[in-house]
Amino acid sequence: MTDTDTHSQAPNVPNGEFVLFQSKGGKIQVECRFESDTLWLSQTMMCDLYGKAKATISEHISNVFAEGELAENAVVRFYRTTAADGKPYNVKYFSLPMVIAVGYRVRSTRGTQFRQWATQTLQEYLVKGFVMDDERLKNPPVGDSVVPDYFNEMLARIRDIRASERRVYLRVREIFTMAADYEPSNQDTNRFFQSIQNKLHYASTHMTAAELIAERVDINKPDMGLTSYKGDEIRKTDVTIAKNYLREDEISALNRIVVMWLDFAEDQALRRQQVFLNDWDKKLDEFLRFNDRGVLEGSGSVTKKVPDDTAKKTYEAFAIQRRLLKEAEGEKANIDALREIAKTRHNDK
Repeated sequence: MTDTDTHSQAPNVPNGEFVLFQSKGGKIQVECRFESDTLWLSQTMMCDLYGKAKATISEHISNVFAEGELAENAVVRFYRTTAADGKPYNVKYFSLPMVIAVGYRVRSTRGTQFRQWATQTLQEYLVKGFVMDDERLKNPPVGDSVVPDYFNEMLARIRDIRASERRVYLRVREIFTMAADYEPSNQDTNRFFQSIQNKLHYASTHMTAAELIAERVDINKPDMGLTSYKGDEIRKTDVTIAKNYLREDEISALNRIVVMWLDFAEDQALRRQQVFLNDWDKKLDEFLRFNDRGVLEGSGSVTKKVPDDTAKKTYEAFAIQRRLLKEAEGEKANIDALREIAKTRHNDK
């Protein structure tokens, strides 16, 4: 099939707009009005957006491809467009990554404004760890609009962050500083943190953190039975974190429970003038019962040290297997390379 045949099948161009403007406060802002999950602009539209001639935009596009910044087949698509003469034509359109790449290269007032916005946004992300479009989130699409709304995805990600063990520990500690008998160095306080963690895990899985690790760590399972971990491969610090062994539905349940309880605990702390740690223990049980969740009685059937030691020993064996596998794969790659060299030399004779 020729390019002409391919272009004749081009669909109608989707509606979408890339808007660059200055707010009342003088801040440069960008708004992407998507048709679905992406946005496509023609070269003419980019000329209007950045206030430059077609030859200039064309040169920047060519340089983006020549330098390997973007792959042409990933950002170029032909759409059927009706021209001023009323006739339909197949026109080349470029996706959002190309629009952004050109914005970093073009020299114009609009290009400068775009880079100012990009710098402000990147700085906010680097300093705070997040960037949010408040107005867009406050005013989601309604009716039959096909514009995607990612609010639920954002909430799920926030729940996952709030339910991380480190984040929960810090937040609970902040809340518990309001307790009359709270002592950061007190062993009873540390044991209470462990009790909370066990109760929250039990509420979502019917197992304590220690029981989860004891039951699911297994060198014969993929990734030792872990379902998540930091980085590209499992490290020793990952294997003693109970949440790393949870299934997707269990993680979702745990995240929801933790977020609800943190909000509940914070509200209770702010409303009461004097609270004791035992009050929190009772309040957590009452909260879980109210939400029809299982309530852990006692401390569970397994102490934390035993499964942690088992998980660490299992990891050591797993790490040896992983190293041997990598060495074997490296040897195979070397052999294959030598065979290719020998084959090339034989063909050259």
